[in-house]
Amino acid sequence: MERLSPIEKVRNFGIIAHIDAGKTTTSERVLYYTGKKHKIGEVHEGETTTDWMEQERERGITITSAAITAFWSPSYMPEGDTSKRCQFNIIDTPGHVDFTAEVERSLKVLDGGVVVFDGVAGVEPQSETVWRQADKYKVPRICFANKMDRIGASFDHCYKTILERLNKNCVRMQLPIGTEENHEGVIDLLRMKAYYFEGDMGNKIVEKDIPENLLADAKAARADTLERIVEHDDKLMNEYLEGKEINLDELKKVIRREVIANKLFPLFCGSALKNKGVQLVLDAVIDFLPAPVDIPPVKGFDPATEAELERKASDAEPLAAMAFKLQSDPFVGQLTYVRVYSGVLSSGSYVYNSTKGTKERVGRILRMHANDREEIQQVFAGEIAAVVGLKDAKTSDTLCDEDKPIILNKIVFPNPVVELKIEPKTKADQEKMSFALKRLSDEDPTFKVKTDEETLETIIAGMGELHLEILVDRMKREFGVNANTGKPQVAYRETVTTEAEAENKYIKQSGGKGQYGHCVLTVRPLKPLEEGAKIPKNVKRDDHFEFINSIKGGVIPQEFIPAVEKGVREALGKGIVAGFPIVDVSVELTFGSSHDVDSSEMAFKLAGSMAFQDACKRARPVILEPIMKVEVTTPEKFMGDVTGNLSGRRGQIEGMEDRYGVKAIKAKVPLSEMFGYVTTLRSMTEGRASFVMEFDRYEIVPKNVEAAIVAGKK
Repeated sequence: MERLSPIEKVRNFGIIAHIDAGKTTTSERVLYYTGKKHKIGEVHEGETTTDWMEQERERGITITSAAITAFWSPSYMPEGDTSKRCQFNIIDTPGHVDFTAEVERSLKVLDGGVVVFDGVAGVEPQSETVWRQADKYKVPRICFANKMDRIGASFDHCYKTILERLNKNCVRMQLPIGTEENHEGVIDLLRMKAYYFEGDMGNKIVEKDIPENLLADAKAARADTLERIVEHDDKLMNEYLEGKEINLDELKKVIRREVIANKLFPLFCGSALKNKGVQLVLDAVIDFLPAPVDIPPVKGFDPATEAELERKASDAEPLAAMAFKLQSDPFVGQLTYVRVYSGVLSSGSYVYNSTKGTKERVGRILRMHANDREEIQQVFAGEIAAVVGLKDAKTSDTLCDEDKPIILNKIVFPNPVVELKIEPKTKADQEKMSFALKRLSDEDPTFKVKTDEETLETIIAGMGELHLEILVDRMKREFGVNANTGKPQVAYRETVTTEAEAENKYIKQSGGKGQYGHCVLTVRPLKPLEEGAKIPKNVKRDDHFEFINSIKGGVIPQEFIPAVEKGVREALGKGIVAGFPIVDVSVELTFGSSHDVDSSEMAFKLAGSMAFQDACKRARPVILEPIMKVEVTTPEKFMGDVTGNLSGRRGQIEGMEDRYGVKAIKAKVPLSEMFGYVTTLRSMTEGRASFVMEFDRYEIVPKNVEAAIVAGKK
C-alpha cells in the first residue's frame, strides 16, 4: 500500500475554541468543501458529522473529539491543478471545560491548530485555556474570527482582545467586508483583493477589486501587517524600507517559518454558518501550518537506560507511535486512536507496547471519518488512524519496534475535582456496571473509579457535574446499566505544611519465624521542580509525591527499600485529618535496621506505612480544596447582586470588564460553594446571566470549614 500523500503534504491540525465559538460548524464546512460530504449538517438541527454521539446531538455541544481525513487543493490554484493538494487529518475538539482531557490529548498529537473565536465576544475564558494548552505543547496556530454576521460582531474588538490577552504577535491577514447582516466577504491584505463567496453554499469564490469605501482602511491595515511580518526577516525589512514591492511568495515563506516557530499567529475572518471565508482558512492551513517534517523530532527515552532518544518523521525510521485515545465502538469493539510519529504501522503485525513491556497484535487499521470508517493496511509516519485489536494499550502508551524501544513523553491530565457515589439499581446491573465503569475510565483518563474502604460504596470522580452526568447517561445508553447516584461531592486532598520525622519498628514474635521491620522517615512539603533540573538517581518522583532513598551503609538491605516505598504509597490514600488522599509530600528514608532471619518485605511495608502516618501527624496536616476560576457575564443592573453572592460563597473578585452591554466578573471561588450555582444565578438575574468555571488550583481550607468537613466525615 502506498501513501495517499507525501509526508510534506500532510497536515495534522485541530479545531479548538471556547464553547459556542463555532468549531463544529466550521468542521462541517471543511468536510463539505473538501468533498467529504455532499450536504452540510447543522449543530442546531442535530445533523453534524463530528458530533455523532446522541448526547452531543441532544445538547448541541461537543463531548468527544472526532477525527476526520480529507483532501484540499488551495483555492488560488487553477481548477484541476492538484500539485499543492494536501491530506488533512482534522480533529474537532470539545470547548466545554469539563472535557478538557479531550483537548489536552488532541493537542499532544497534533502539529497545528485553527483557533476559532466568536466575532462578538472575542477572547473568552475557555479560549484562554485552550491557548495555554497549545502553548504548553508548542502547537503552531492560525486564528479565525468567526460569526462576523452576528449582531454586535466586531473584527477590531476580536483582534484587540487577542493582542491583549493571548499574544502580541497575532497579525491580520484579512479584513471583513461589512459586519452583522451586511457581511458579504473578506479582503485579503497580502494580495489586496476582495473575495466573495457565491453559488450554492458559498463554494464559488469570486475575486474582485476592494470596494472604494474600504480601500483606505485596507491600505492602513496592510501597512501594519507588512511591518509586523518583515521585522522577522532582515532581507524583507531592507526591501520594505527601500519602498520596494515585496514578492508574495517570499512573504508567505517568512510567515510560514515564523508560524511554525510560534512567533506569528495569522488572523482570518468570516462566517462559517453563512459559508464565508472557510476555504481561505484551509488555504492558510496548507500555506502556514507545518507538515510532520517541519516540526522538531519527537522526544522520548530508552526504557532500559533512560537515555534521551528522538525519532524523525520518516517512514524509514523505527516505529514510534502514541495511543492517544480509546473509544468503544458498537460495531468493532475497542478502538485505539494512534498518531504514528515515525516508521510504518501495518495491520496483522506485532507491536511492542514499551510503556507496559508487552507485545500486541494489530488486528485491523481504520481511517476514521468521525464514526464512519474505512479499512486500510498501513499507517505511515505523520498520520493518525484507529487500531482494532489492542488489548493492553491505554491512553498515552507508546507502541514501537521491539528491537529499538522508546517511551514517548506522556500526556499529563488534570486530576478530577468532583465525586459522586453510584450504585446499581438491580443485581443484574451490578456486573454490567463494573464492566461499564472500567471501559469508560479506560477511555477517559480524567474519570476515576474507586471504592470507599469503610462503606464499600463505589465512588466516581470527574472534572465537573456535566462530565459525570454525561458518563452516567452513557452507562445507561451504551451499556444498559441503570444506576442511582448520590449528590456531587468535592474531591478534597490533604497535605503537610512543615517537616517532621518518625520512627517505626514493626516486631512480631509468635513461635517460629517472626516479623521485623524498622525504618526512620522524614516527611516535608514537596517543592516544585525547577525547569531543566535533573532528578537524582536515589529519588523517585511523580507529580504529587517523591520518595528519597538516603540509606547509607546498607543498614536496610536494598531489597527491602521498595517495600518501604510501597507502604508509604499505600498510606497516601488515607489522610490524617479526614481520610482524604495525601498529595504534594516528599518522603525521605534516612535510617533503619534489619534482622537476618525475621526481616521480610511485609514487615518493612507495614513499618513504612506506620512511620509515614506518624510523621504526617506531626507535620501539621491540612485539608486542601479545589478553587475554581469563575467568570460570570451579567447585565449591569444585576452586578451588585452577583458580586455580593460570589463574596458570600467565599469568592475573591479579581476584576470586572465591559463586554458589549454586559459586565464580565472574574473571581476565584471554592468548588464546594458552587454546586447549584446555575439556579441561583438565573433566579437572581431573570435568567439573563451565564457563567463558566474551570479548575485553577488546590488551596488550604480555613479552620472553620475544616472543622465542618471533619464533622461531616464522622
